[in-house]
Amino acid sequence: MIFIKESSPHIRRKDSAWQMMLDVIIALLPTFIFSTVIFPLNTLLNFFISAVIMCLAEFIFIGLTHMKPKDMEKHTFKEKFEYAYKGRYQLVNLISPIVTAMIYTLITPSGAPIYSVIVGALIGIILGKLVFGGLGNNIFNPAAVGMVAAKLSFGSNYGKYLALPSWFNSVPNTSMGGTLLGNISSLGYESINNVNFLDMFLGKMPGTLGEVYTVTILLGLIYLIFRKTVDFRILFSYFGTFLIMMIIAGLCINSILPQVKVMHFTLFELLSGGVIFGGVFMFTDPVTSPLTRPSRIMYGMIGGCLTVLIRLFGALPEGVAISLLIANMFTPVLDFPKWSNTKYTYKNIIAMALIFVIPTIIMIISLLFGGVVK
Repeated sequence: MIFIKESSPHIRRKDSAWQMMLDVIIALLPTFIFSTVIFPLNTLLNFFISAVIMCLAEFIFIGLTHMKPKDMEKHTFKEKFEYAYKGRYQLVNLISPIVTAMIYTLITPSGAPIYSVIVGALIGIILGKLVFGGLGNNIFNPAAVGMVAAKLSFGSNYGKYLALPSWFNSVPNTSMGGTLLGNISSLGYESINNVNFLDMFLGKMPGTLGEVYTVTILLGLIYLIFRKTVDFRILFSYFGTFLIMMIIAGLCINSILPQVKVMHFTLFELLSGGVIFGGVFMFTDPVTSPLTRPSRIMYGMIGGCLTVLIRLFGALPEGVAISLLIANMFTPVLDFPKWSNTKYTYKNIIAMALIFVIPTIIMIISLLFGGVVK
């Protein structure tokens, strides 16, 4: 038997890592193009800044980690450069930060100031990827790290949302403001009944540069499924857990506030914020997700549960990025050789049940008896 030592992403198909990343870029293009149409200056400028920072950081990192050792001889700059980069800086080292920059741009608020974009891009690529050893070694999603860092650093100055152009805005009198999630958290669950779900599906609402355009995100998902680039286990477990828990939450809220319709509540939570974008493009990242089939299901379930709990009880109305980073921390645990298994055993089935049941019980008790719903 021949053992091959290589860095992640570990893929069970003929395509190489850079071809898989190219698939992700193609899948992101409909959303990126549509975002460019709606907010051309913000989208292109944020992407250009992020891509330059992340590609340059990747390039410098490879040079620093592969410097020619001192051998008491004098070498020219060309010799040192060739030693550091020849055969080491490859196409995948260019495509990888571009993918990260695209995702980071699309999860950035439409009105985020440039300085916050710069800081987030730097922190995302350095602390989210390079400190772990670079490509294939990071345990956190760099784009999510950058977004959360920028949000925590700049607060309300980061979360600015521009008015939609008049030709795309169904409600001309609306302008800058918070997201629908933020408005609902302040106005109350009853205001969900006034939301236009078709507008939400089309992205006619305040939000980040790419998370709100469900139509284009689904187009990208169809392509990724056709190319077998994403693992359906993570998709089904994440969205399935999220939807079931939100339906249960809706039933609890409906028992206290009968005017809140269960399916309206569930559909609102699904279409608002970054649930669909995060589930399609971020949770399925092969580098930061587990390897085995049962572990990927548990990983998606952990992400779905955390997203629901953070949205319902957290200080911030959104919860996808933070739930993703927490789920990333569980990846080494789920892949631990002592209990990780490629087959479905009674032990990992019990683990899956507990991952769902315990947070659901906590959620039900908190909603019905915790005074959360008023």
